[in-house]
Amino acid sequence: MDQHHPSRMNATRAVRSALREERHPNSVTAPPVHRGSMAPLPWRGFWNGVGTALLSGANRMLPGGASAASVDEPHEPWQAAATRRRLVFLLFTVLSTGLASWLFAQAQPDYGSAWLEWGQIALFAVLSTWVVTGFVTALMGFWVTLRGDPHSLSARDVQGHAVDPQARTAIIMPICNEDVATVFAGLRATCESVAATGHATVFDVFVLSDSNQPDVIAAERAAWAALRTALAAHPDQPQIEVYYRLRQRRTHRKAGNVADFCRRWGRDYRYMVVLDADSVMSGDCIVSLVKLMEANPRAGIIQTASQAVGHATLHARAQQFASRVTGRLFTLGMQFWQLGESHYWGHNAILRIEPFMRHCALAPIRGSGGLAGPILSHDFVEAALMRRAGWHVWLVGDLAGSYEQQPPDLLSELQRDRRWCQGNLQNSRLIAEPGLHRVHRAMFAIGAMSYLSAPLWLAFLTFGTALWVTGAAVAPDWHALPSELRSLWAWTLLMLFMPRVLGLAAVFLRRGAAGFGGSWALLRSAAVETVLAVLQAPVRMLAHSFFVLVALTGWKLEWKSPPRSATGVSWRDAALRLAPMTAVIALQGAAVAVVQMGALVWLAPVGLPLLLAVPLAVLTSHVAFGGRMRSRGVLLIPEEARSPAVLRRAWRHAGQ
Repeated sequence: MDQHHPSRMNATRAVRSALREERHPNSVTAPPVHRGSMAPLPWRGFWNGVGTALLSGANRMLPGGASAASVDEPHEPWQAAATRRRLVFLLFTVLSTGLASWLFAQAQPDYGSAWLEWGQIALFAVLSTWVVTGFVTALMGFWVTLRGDPHSLSARDVQGHAVDPQARTAIIMPICNEDVATVFAGLRATCESVAATGHATVFDVFVLSDSNQPDVIAAERAAWAALRTALAAHPDQPQIEVYYRLRQRRTHRKAGNVADFCRRWGRDYRYMVVLDADSVMSGDCIVSLVKLMEANPRAGIIQTASQAVGHATLHARAQQFASRVTGRLFTLGMQFWQLGESHYWGHNAILRIEPFMRHCALAPIRGSGGLAGPILSHDFVEAALMRRAGWHVWLVGDLAGSYEQQPPDLLSELQRDRRWCQGNLQNSRLIAEPGLHRVHRAMFAIGAMSYLSAPLWLAFLTFGTALWVTGAAVAPDWHALPSELRSLWAWTLLMLFMPRVLGLAAVFLRRGAAGFGGSWALLRSAAVETVLAVLQAPVRMLAHSFFVLVALTGWKLEWKSPPRSATGVSWRDAALRLAPMTAVIALQGAAVAVVQMGALVWLAPVGLPLLLAVPLAVLTSHVAFGGRMRSRGVLLIPEEARSPAVLRRAWRHAGQ
């Protein structure tokens, strides 16, 4: 693989040193431009991609037909393990879904409407597949917790490695109209932690601003100057250079911001660590990422499993707890079956710049409507392009020191999900692009399904209510359920709640309950998080269904940075956003009750939470209530019980 020539890199470092010595630190906002090329190739399009695949397959079947062009790369042991694991994953999913669908069909009475009956069975099969994939992923993560994984990348493998001084790495933070104090507090903590490792001369930091509000821009420049002054106040430590660049042409959002950095300065660096505006990373974590890249020369992207921290509201604390307990299993499970063809989430990761510039430029998707135009969820696409070019994409689950924030309240979460929904649905148009690995095609489908599942669940519940109403005379007796239906409910509950049980079991097996406040506090926290998740699920279902409609109909999306501070949701805002859902479910419930009171059983799991949506959103958004829960040890996580030094610094700099 190509590497940067040492003599050129030494010359670049000499220029930087001269700049540092000859100019006042605050007068240098960015280093000299060393321009490179990052030109995107046009997409083939879905149907052109399908046609290419069919023609290539037919050509291979002909006598003497040539095989499809592919990247020439040696086969590695982990690839055989990945194939076996994916076959097990597929087999378990198909068998479980087939059994559940058979039980569901057997439990169906004759409602007198074949279209409705078979429509509900088909919906159940699709949704069962979705639920089973999550369960199997968590089960694989639990297996990794017990047995480990010899084929995955591990931070332990490079603990004793030295850092190559020539492995120049840029730490970049793209921002746009953010909360300046919070952003620079986290960045200062990260810089101080990197400097404490003794490897500061390997790194440069770039704040890449797309802000367009004059007061925010002025605050960013002042915070940047203050950060440089604060870092220079420690002459006993090697200094880390921090640059600030305000982009004038704000094209293609974050992906365009990163690409602009690569074109200007990418040739000066071997790697780049990408941070989000709410990211905090320890120096040891960042240095370990560089070591992993050096030890794995075919790795193009290495993604960390960042832990959610930093907010005190009940909503955010529940998300943090779920991420720490259950989310960790999903991360290890994905690592288990994806291996070197894994996710990239757009931040808290390291990328090899040369292949990223060569292969990962993003052209807009042709056409009109909400699913055309510039790529919105760029990270999945960049990972797919990196793998298509023959480079590996890894997820490392055991690398500590990588942190991010969750949205502080439900409304902020839904604001973020609207962007993600449109981006993930847009990515589904790239599934048939020639040369993509099948795992990344599956990731595009999974990303789309994470939001398409909401209207499918809504349709399934609507089918169930309609069938119960129209077939009331033959509806099964609630007190005498058939054995198939009882088995089906048991299976459904197992698939839905077993990941949480396995997450708790993994904590106990690792003897980690003390970090959550003790065994009883851990169990109490799990109960609170589960109840809150059940109450919020119907709100997410209806909101995501609306987001899918918005994306597919091409309604304009305003792309804003999510709130970084917890200010609380007012009753007025909650009512404006959520009261329509409450009104719809109340009217539907009244109409169903008039026709058949027993059919309300189908609506109860959805209807009751929606009736409570407004007060629940307000209550879970207040810092005071979340603080009281924390003082009682509820939803405590180890990062709060024994906070790492880099987080303590970030919170101290932010005045928390």
